[in-house]
Parts: sequence; structure tokens; C-alpha cells
Amino acid sequence: MRLVQVAQRAEDLGRAAAFYADLLGSEPVATFDPPGLVFFDVGGVRLLLDNGAPSALVYVGVSDLEATLTRLRERGVEVVGEPHVIFTHEDATLGPAGTDEWMAFIKDSEGNTVGLVEQRVRT
Repeated sequence: MRLVQVAQRAEDLGRAAAFYADLLGSEPVATFDPPGLVFFDVGGVRLLLDNGAPSALVYVGVSDLEATLTRLRERGVEVVGEPHVIFTHEDATLGPAGTDEWMAFIKDSEGNTVGLVEQRVRT
């Protein structure tokens, strides 16, 4: 079994598609409007922006949390949770052993909360 798709609420598909294209660094793979659906491929899992979907909490892995937040702040994105260590990986059960999992939280163009996650080697 594997995760296939996550749906996220998008009241304005164009605005949401532009936000996620910028955040993910890739363009949508498919758009169907009507009925109002935009799809992104995120590492083999579909992110569906759908004006009929409920809000979901989506977490996106980033390689440099501070640089990502700087870029997003410059674009006017609201940061609702500053970077902090959320978990220390002693073993590889939930992430690479010997790393700290850093997270920050932003609001997307539709008001949904998005988690940004970086795995950092513990110093």
C-alpha cells in the first residue's frame, strides 16, 4: 500500500496553482477546469487542488528551511510558526537516524496551513 493523493482546498485555482508551483518548484501536471482540479506530482504522490476539498495539513520537505522561508516572506507569504526542532531521530523509524527534524508553518494562498520540514544532521 502507498499514499497516492492528497487533496487540498483551493477557492481560487489559478492563485493556488501559482502558489504551489512556486513552493514546489514545478508546474502542475494536469488541470481540469471545469470541474476545478489542478494536479501536481510531489515525489510520486499527487497533490490535488480542488475547490470542493476540505482543508488538509500538507507537509513539504525542503532542503534549506531558512532560505525557503526568506524566499516565501519576500513574496508576502505569512509565516505562522517559526522554525523549531519538532523531533530528534535516534533511529531511522521516522527519518534518518542522527538528524533533527525542523519544521515551520506558513499559510498558502487559500488560507490553508502548510508545514515545511527539513532534516538536519544533529550537531
